[in-house]
Amino acid sequence: MRLGLTPAFLVKIVSSVVLIPARSVHKSELVKMKLLTHNMLTSKSMKGVTVGYPLGINVVDIKVTEVDFNPEFISRIIPKLDWSVLWKAADTIGQLDDLPKELSQEYENDNDFLKKVHHVLLEVDIVNGELVCPETGRKFPINNGIPNMLLNEDEV
Repeated sequence: MRLGLTPAFLVKIVSSVVLIPARSVHKSELVKMKLLTHNMLTSKSMKGVTVGYPLGINVVDIKVTEVDFNPEFISRIIPKLDWSVLWKAADTIGQLDDLPKELSQEYENDNDFLKKVHHVLLEVDIVNGELVCPETGRKFPINNGIPNMLLNEDEV
């Protein structure tokens, strides 16, 4: 028996799911666009785009929120990052804060460096702005910390 689950029907189901937090949380605390997220996003699924990385970033509003420092997490995430993309994004949005352009080989033992990376990756929230496909110039809005990368039918 076929259930007939169309993409539109699945979107309705997924969008109707509500997570109830253990404490009262303002909606602005639930999802935030961070440079960690930016470092991993691509527009490769668009028609005619071969790489789609790195996305350009234009910022209207930024919010800096203190987050507990976890040096082990930062040390483990650094090898997974495209360092030059992170550096350029931090520079573009004015949050470079003495972050070195080149990654030191001894970064795991440099607590000051790890704190700078922690700040750029986890404490800087992009509230409003846009991401830009490097190949097509297509703009993806960021509203209230949520990047909208949904494609139109003619773009897939």
